[in-house]
Amino acid sequence: MSTVAVIDYGMGNLHSIVKALQHAAPEVNVVCVSDADTILGADRVVFPGVGAIRDCMQALNQSGLSAVIQQVAKSTPLLGICLGMQALLTDSEENNGTRCLDVFAGHVVHFPESLTDNDGNSLKIPHMGWNQVHQLHQHPLWEDIPQDSRFYFVHSYYAQPNETAVMVATTQYPDAFTCALAHNNVFAVQFHPEKSQAVGLQLLKNFLHWDGQV
Repeated sequence: MSTVAVIDYGMGNLHSIVKALQHAAPEVNVVCVSDADTILGADRVVFPGVGAIRDCMQALNQSGLSAVIQQVAKSTPLLGICLGMQALLTDSEENNGTRCLDVFAGHVVHFPESLTDNDGNSLKIPHMGWNQVHQLHQHPLWEDIPQDSRFYFVHSYYAQPNETAVMVATTQYPDAFTCALAHNNVFAVQFHPEKSQAVGLQLLKNFLHWDGQV
């Protein structure tokens, strides 16, 4: 039986992502752990996240999990979710600037203030609720997920990668922003697949059967 390790670094309720993974692929052993050896020995790793990036990085650095995630990113299929995606960038402007894991070269920035849609109506920050995800490239994790499917978002910051080649999906709010990144064995999403009903479960199922090859 293959094992997926959900990284527990003391931030957020991991119950929903664990249950969603178990539902997506009952034959896979899902473990919620902070132990480095267990994470490094897993067949796949999920890096979720909620809250502020400064607290996230402080917890990862103090526990030694920053180095573990960077090591995982070199060889093991890794899925970053929400803040977990943002932490994979070089840095974030949140909390007056926070150094991140630098798995993807780029920055995390705040949505501009006073956002408006095409009709001049104000758009709220955080960007919260259902929105379409436009796939830019084929990838095994998009299998059986229709183009422009709607996923659930909750965030005030978004990724700006240095290279467009790692961008695999965008979402409009109101302009296009990067909502999914991928390179080799790493795939990361700004939205919450565990809260995105059927298409979210399909993405998790795809990840749980992915060998890290593109």
